[in-house]
Amino acid sequence: MFISNAYAQAAPAAASPESGLLGMLPLVLMFVVLYFVMIRPQMKRQKEHKAMIEAIAKGDEVVTAGGVIGKVSKLGDNFVHLEVANGVELQLQRSAITQVLPKGSLK
Repeated sequence: MFISNAYAQAAPAAASPESGLLGMLPLVLMFVVLYFVMIRPQMKRQKEHKAMIEAIAKGDEVVTAGGVIGKVSKLGDNFVHLEVANGVELQLQRSAITQVLPKGSLK
């Protein structure tokens, strides 16, 4: 009276290999979308920044990551000397340069 009857449950049917592949399809699609939306554009920006850094020449007017604007006075392998005012030079890493300005931007 107080205990209910227990009934055996039927065993589930064997899963076919196709259902396993269909279950992974949303995960694979998510990674494909992630690649095209996030990873690929970031790699393109890095490549463009690297090309810009390698193309810097003496006399170029640049903007640094800190917002300092100046003219390149000396170039080294890893460092750049930036003239921000008459007689004032800053030594920066090449990677700190974020933008090359058109000639004549500084006056």
